[in-house]
Amino acid sequence: MTQEYDAARTAPVERVARVLAGHALSRNAEGDMESAGTAVDDLWPDYAPAALAVLRTLREPSGRMIAVGDAEIWERMIIAAIEDETLAD
Repeated sequence: MTQEYDAARTAPVERVARVLAGHALSRNAEGDMESAGTAVDDLWPDYAPAALAVLRTLREPSGRMIAVGDAEIWERMIIAAIEDETLAD
């Protein structure tokens, strides 16, 4: 990854898209690239629709998640992450 990438300051959609791209490209997962960082930097936008689908799926917390936290806050946070990305469209 390039030095500009900082996960803590990166939108959730981009973070998830980068993980999906890395999973698809890296030989440490399903891909065949020994070093996929540069490819992930270039190709993560192609994985943004799948990342949005993941976030949409996570809107509703599981029973275990509800047992340890506030479900309404979780849902609002995930919706905000989705809206951050879709408002830019």
